[in-house]
Amino acid sequence: MRNFFYSNSLWLSMIIGVLGYRWLYVFSPLLPYMIFLMLFFTFCKVDPKDLRLHRWHWAVLAVQLVLSVATYYLLMAVTRDEVVAQGLMMCFIMPTATAAPIIAGKLGGSIQNLTSFTLLSNFATTLVVPAFFPLINPELSEVPASFQFSPFLFHFSLLLSRITPLLLGPFFAAWLLRIGFNAYYRHIDKSTYRHDEKTANRQFSLPQSLAAVPFYLWVGTIVFLMASLTNTLLSSFNFQLSTCLWLLLGSFFACLIQFMVGKMIGRRLPAPNRGKDYEDVLINPNAPRDMPSVSSITAGQAFGQKNTTLGVWMAQTYLNPVSALGAAAYIIWQNIFNSAQLSRAAHGKPV
Repeated sequence: MRNFFYSNSLWLSMIIGVLGYRWLYVFSPLLPYMIFLMLFFTFCKVDPKDLRLHRWHWAVLAVQLVLSVATYYLLMAVTRDEVVAQGLMMCFIMPTATAAPIIAGKLGGSIQNLTSFTLLSNFATTLVVPAFFPLINPELSEVPASFQFSPFLFHFSLLLSRITPLLLGPFFAAWLLRIGFNAYYRHIDKSTYRHDEKTANRQFSLPQSLAAVPFYLWVGTIVFLMASLTNTLLSSFNFQLSTCLWLLLGSFFACLIQFMVGKMIGRRLPAPNRGKDYEDVLINPNAPRDMPSVSSITAGQAFGQKNTTLGVWMAQTYLNPVSALGAAAYIIWQNIFNSAQLSRAAHGKPV
């Protein structure tokens, strides 16, 4: 039953969100709090001392940025459709989803290595977008008169304000909990009147009973996110059918390309697994744990699983609002792909 839920929950949650959007979208204000808790429990599994940057991190980031720029200019040259070019460019430039370590952990990837890349990817986006987007939308060169600095710093600070609270907030909260927990038990260990062999040298770790909580929170997040996106798309956008089809099909191929390329890079540039990864959350405990296999899964999720919420917001804020359809469609394809991976893993097949 557990494996059935893990294998099918993502696409079921999308369907529930879309079909029930009239009633569910009102819960969208809960999304930031759910994402915060989801990341908090995920980061509780990671010791910050184990976070490292590896070769595949830089390779994936470089390919992501190159594909983003190349996709925009290639599509502008071929289709001369600005909406399509912007929408499909968004599919590549979006940073890694904050929930990516959850799926990677279920599949047998490295939560630590993916957490490192998630931080790198999101902050690289805050640097690249303010520099690149004004080139394709000259209106972004204008900033409020009250802002005394450059347009780059204005948009950088705006992006940073969107990313930082939901990314670094739970990271530092989990880190402080770990530090406080370990310091408390070190104090007990040093106290002669309370010395207990059970608490000696005890280190913080997330209880096994809570290991699956981030996944359940992510399923609930998808329900409310799909309801919110459906309501926004149906009430705000006027778009042509041809544009919709271009973005729907293009986002499918963008999703497939990024997952496949990420897996290829991870397998060719494997990273050592440092520290303790939580193998008790694996769907298939017999999954290969060699470095190339683990890095293949991890890099695939790093490249393919995108922060679509941020992507939709960036498209609506900086580009033609209709281009947000590309990021909105991407969430469908990436969750279908993840569902297929979870199903294969549950049946003992390679992913």
